[in-house]
Amino acid sequence: MNVRLLAFTDRGDALARKLADGLEGQADRCGRPLGLEAWTADTFPRAEGLVFVGAAGIAVRAIAPHVCHKASDPAVVVVDEAGHFSIPLLSGHLGGANDLSRRIAALCGAVPVITTATDVRGCFAVDEWAKRQHCRIRNPEAIKSVSAAILSGGEVGVCSPWPVAGTPPRGVTASSQEQCGVRLSIHREADGPALHLVPAIAVLGIGCKKNTPQSALEQAFAGLLDSSRLDPLAFYKACSIDLKQGEPGLLAFCRAHGLPFETFSAQALRAVEGDFSASAFVQNITGVDNVCERSAVLGSGGTLHLKKQVGDGVTMAVALAPFSPDWRWLDE
Repeated sequence: MNVRLLAFTDRGDALARKLADGLEGQADRCGRPLGLEAWTADTFPRAEGLVFVGAAGIAVRAIAPHVCHKASDPAVVVVDEAGHFSIPLLSGHLGGANDLSRRIAALCGAVPVITTATDVRGCFAVDEWAKRQHCRIRNPEAIKSVSAAILSGGEVGVCSPWPVAGTPPRGVTASSQEQCGVRLSIHREADGPALHLVPAIAVLGIGCKKNTPQSALEQAFAGLLDSSRLDPLAFYKACSIDLKQGEPGLLAFCRAHGLPFETFSAQALRAVEGDFSASAFVQNITGVDNVCERSAVLGSGGTLHLKKQVGDGVTMAVALAPFSPDWRWLDE
């Protein structure tokens, strides 16, 4: 977790640096060189966690202009300069502020002041569970209704095509598609009241001609999504052969979709076992008979889900990483 800390006094600065060492983060002193507003504006969109070592009111006023949505805001925690209390202010579950607060408390002996209702009541927190299962949330507005049902003593059904290991926590049951309040799926679903969690397990394998423009890659990806009904939130990485590691259009495409880009040598791709769509032309150019399918499988460590799709000088394939969800939602 990329954590940035800001202190305001000598005592606070000493604590911030101690915490930064334990969190593998970076501690800054307000005004050296950036003031509070400039520091917050710079770090809020880039850091995964912000820690203010000082008064809670200062932190609230600093982050107020930047708060956007619970699904995208970073974790924000405030710690008093004496290290007595560690208080998550923003993104307790999805952003990980509750966890960050507990980590800080363990480092300095503070009391973590957790105020989210599910934590206070010891109830299942579906957004915390989603994060721990490496799922993304398609419709975060539905979190509220799931939590409300559990907090009121009701039960929420969870539907998953993958077996969920362990015993469901109180207020949660494994259910059928028709009765679910929470659905795990990598495919786009019809709009409905259920909370849609998308496991981030898909790897996009890409092959393309030299100097293929980003627009051609965008068109190919849109066609792949349309034909497969895969949810774009399911993709966590793109892969190709190392010959493409500096391809401008491909790099721009990956940046636009927030996909880390990984490449492999022809030798590594040839060693991947499986039934792949072979091409003598690709073999002659790259030294391996298929780039998109083999790179997707190698990058995922899993299995091929969608074979080569061809269009306008671009080939794309999809592989799925192993996924074994369980019912854990808190540290044990």
